[in-house]
Amino acid sequence: MEESVALAALAALAQPTRLAVFRLLVSHEPRGLAAGDVASALDVPQNTMSAHLAVLARAALVATERQGRSIIYRARLDALRALMVFLARDCCSAHPELCTPLLADLACCPPAKAKP
Repeated sequence: MEESVALAALAALAQPTRLAVFRLLVSHEPRGLAAGDVASALDVPQNTMSAHLAVLARAALVATERQGRSIIYRARLDALRALMVFLARDCCSAHPELCTPLLADLACCPPAKAKP
């Protein structure tokens, strides 16, 4: 991931509503949510939500798919993964065991079992 892409993603997530939107979409993977459902869940006016979703889409953090008259938004987990790797790329100065507690905190990404 290029630094400019990481900065765009971090800037998009550095706003409370957008962070809440992204976390909500992550929790609804893989089916995603319609824009109106996102707005309702977070009690945000639909026009305001559209602006927030557009920022997240420009930062490549969400993907859209038209289903009939609705637009379904999904978190781009590949982008999240790439951002996390970018942030931790130089982690632990070649001592991966130091990163194990960090990985253990991620319920979706349990640490690898130690080899005997």
